[in-house]
Amino acid sequence: MQKTIAFVGRYLATVPLSIGFAVLIVVTSLAAGTFFGPASEVTQKTWAAGVTTTVDAGHWWTILTAMFIPWDPFQLVAGVVFSLVLLGVAERLLGRRRLILAFFATGILGVGLGVLLQWLGSLAGEWWADGTSIDLTVDPLTPIVGSLLVASGMMGPLWRRRVRLVAFGFLIMFALYVGDTSTVYRLIAGIAGLVIGYLLSARRGQKMLWLKSSFGEVRVLIATIVLITAVGPLVSWLDPSGSGAFGLAGSFYGDIFPSASDISSLCSTATSQVCDDVKKLSALGGVGPIVQTFVPLALLLVAAWGLRKGRRFALWLGIVTNLAMIALALVFLGLVGSFVLGDTATTDDLPALQAIDIGEYAVWLGSTVLVPLAVAILLFVNRRRFALKAPREAFIRFAVIVAGAFAALSLIYIVACILTLTSLTPAGTTVVEVVFDVPRRFLPVTLVGVTGDVIIPPPSPTLFVFHWVGPVFWIVFTLAAFQLIASMEQRVQVGDHQRIRALLRRGGGGTLGWMTTWPGNVYWFNEAGDAAVAYRVINDVAITMSDPVCAPGAERQTVRDFARFCDSHSWIPVFYSVHSQYLPFFEEMGWSHMSVGEETLMHPQTLEMAGKSWQNVRSSLNKGVREGMTTVWTTYDELSRSMISQINAISEAWVSEKELPEMGFTLGALEEIKDPDVALMLALDADGRIAAVTSWLPMYRDGVAVGYTLDFMRRGDGSMPGVMEYLIASSALHMKELGVEVLSLSGAPLATAPVPKGSEAPAPTVMTELADFLAKTLEPAYGFSSLFKFKAKFNPTYSTIHMAYPDPLGLPAIGAAIGRAYLPSMSAKETVALVRTLAGK
Repeated sequence: MQKTIAFVGRYLATVPLSIGFAVLIVVTSLAAGTFFGPASEVTQKTWAAGVTTTVDAGHWWTILTAMFIPWDPFQLVAGVVFSLVLLGVAERLLGRRRLILAFFATGILGVGLGVLLQWLGSLAGEWWADGTSIDLTVDPLTPIVGSLLVASGMMGPLWRRRVRLVAFGFLIMFALYVGDTSTVYRLIAGIAGLVIGYLLSARRGQKMLWLKSSFGEVRVLIATIVLITAVGPLVSWLDPSGSGAFGLAGSFYGDIFPSASDISSLCSTATSQVCDDVKKLSALGGVGPIVQTFVPLALLLVAAWGLRKGRRFALWLGIVTNLAMIALALVFLGLVGSFVLGDTATTDDLPALQAIDIGEYAVWLGSTVLVPLAVAILLFVNRRRFALKAPREAFIRFAVIVAGAFAALSLIYIVACILTLTSLTPAGTTVVEVVFDVPRRFLPVTLVGVTGDVIIPPPSPTLFVFHWVGPVFWIVFTLAAFQLIASMEQRVQVGDHQRIRALLRRGGGGTLGWMTTWPGNVYWFNEAGDAAVAYRVINDVAITMSDPVCAPGAERQTVRDFARFCDSHSWIPVFYSVHSQYLPFFEEMGWSHMSVGEETLMHPQTLEMAGKSWQNVRSSLNKGVREGMTTVWTTYDELSRSMISQINAISEAWVSEKELPEMGFTLGALEEIKDPDVALMLALDADGRIAAVTSWLPMYRDGVAVGYTLDFMRRGDGSMPGVMEYLIASSALHMKELGVEVLSLSGAPLATAPVPKGSEAPAPTVMTELADFLAKTLEPAYGFSSLFKFKAKFNPTYSTIHMAYPDPLGLPAIGAAIGRAYLPSMSAKETVALVRTLAGK
């Protein structure tokens, strides 16, 4: 908490202008009376911008004052938050002088140009300008948005693209679907900010380039378009008084069922067919059918999420849903058209119709038909970018769930109707008619209302079933679709284990490379088959667990090829536990990296256990000799049944003593020591029983083991104190005899190598502070620091291991994925135990 407060304090110290603006709008809201409610009529006429004040009344100053007064308490809260965050980001990038210029330039252009265009449009009779010319606006968000987009020109390519995509996505959505003056002024300010930002970046030597987008970026862009066109109608439904060009699309949602007064008014002028259709639609009203109107929105949200991941099913779900919305819109438009034009209208009658009716009808056609059609075409044209299919088993499960839900709900509806058959409307409805009516229970209610007679149960449990079988089915369908999209094909192909072992024996992978053979990993091989990366995907994060397995000189290309492979699957690639020699490759790619631990190394060929620093280790060696201990260098396959039984007992005793789960991922357990390539070093007491066991992972060069890495360590109860020091030292001496070049005591997670005497510790960063916090937090549970101190007894050299990742925004997801990699099967009881341990209870 203290570090968080310190970080916030450091950030706020760098954005004084943003803090000042946040304070200013609080003061102006109190002075103008908008702190507790919307702007009053006096405030609007005096300080708000618009055609009637800025142009007609000549209040030129309103272009400025409108930028400093929030409209209501909600806009005040948004203004304060946006000032401290978005305007603060702009201030840090632009500096104070340029921020002031950007703030006033974009604010004045947004408000001033917006009012001018609105005035000219109203004079020309343009429908939006004419309809909003009496609206007045005060809005501090306009210059904030403009300043942010100016600052986007100072950002790197990744953040520049993201900020502009998200900002303009929201600006355009609100302008089209809400369309009040504030949203349009913000959009103009955003465009002005984009131009000014480009001019500023051009002065710094940056050129306007059309950069080729990766698969992931294109998917994000298309998913954002689908998201905006899905949420936009909902926004217009929430603000039915808006003037957006696409605002009528919101009429699909909510209570679309006409009231008795609506029916009476419509039937007095409309044809009998239209009147009958509207009466049928009214009879279908209820909470369940209202819920069912939001089904297209839910499906499009799921589709947008899946499109971001590159899923083929999400592509077709988006296409079909948009086409279904077109059909739904045409039914609506058919009703409205019949009402506006009448069945007997001719071209001679058209001049007599009000222009606003024809205009609204055309706009409705564009927003409810042409927009979803354009989205469906966009998805179809880009279908090759969404080629990731779900596993066959997952699709079968989806089909069974959907078909089962449809059958079960249909049966419930049929049975319920049969029980009240004599009470159904229309009178005389038969069982056959009920059965044929079943499919219509799952269609949008507007389609049902204009397709034949509608069967309506009386107020009863049957009416409840009538209203809810459709919504329940679509809820099941949506959840099943979400599960299907989340399913991934992540299986080891036949022969992959043999291929990775063959590459490891040739060389590559580093001291931690043999961990790639462990269960849970899948493998990527390059086209030539001479380079590989082991990884596991958790929550769309592809985590590697060692250096790439490739020949010297091929590291850079291997890293880039695997990153492209992850991008094509919409995964976040994370190179975990890689050594320092790989960092230049990641820096070339613009990635970030951080230390995740220290590997402790010994060099057997130069090993001499002499001097004071080796005293504790020599004491353990001498004590073991005095007590008659011996060592055995072997493999699991060479063990006798008695020895296997003893090792199992030692391991089970060690695990049973802990409430916490055994960690995995880069920490091996009993199963991993059974590999025939893994060496074991056993310590036997004077009676020949196993007192301790260690396992050693090989590191090959041209088929010869030139290094070993410590993995599995267990000591028996009652064994000699210092037995692990005895066993590791004996292993090092034995490896010296074997000609082994390097002995790794493995990595210590979240550890930091000691600073050499006379050297200064590096300045802390956010990442190092985070690592320190995690290390201290997890120390009571897993003793990382204690393990690191234990390895320091062997006077090792240190090699930092790193985590490299492409996007700092992905750190929360990366952290969660790595946590699941280490503790994939943590139970609820173990979770409670971990929390209690961390709390010190």
